[in-house]
Amino acid sequence: MGSRINWEYKTLTFEAAGFWSGGGKLDAQLLTGQPNELGSEGWELVSIFDTTKHEGQTRQVYAVLKRVI
Repeated sequence: MGSRINWEYKTLTFEAAGFWSGGGKLDAQLLTGQPNELGSEGWELVSIFDTTKHEGQTRQVYAVLKRVI
């Protein structure tokens, strides 16, 4: 019987900015920088999705990461 793998999960939240707050613009540097830093600590990005508000504008983007513990 093989050994069991245990996972640890982390969720990052990125706020959209712009006209009237939440206008759908994201800081690309932040969106790639933080996951890259966490990648060096063993975290792997497994999912990324946005939440919308009025007329399809992005309010927040969530990134879910995991690593073996």
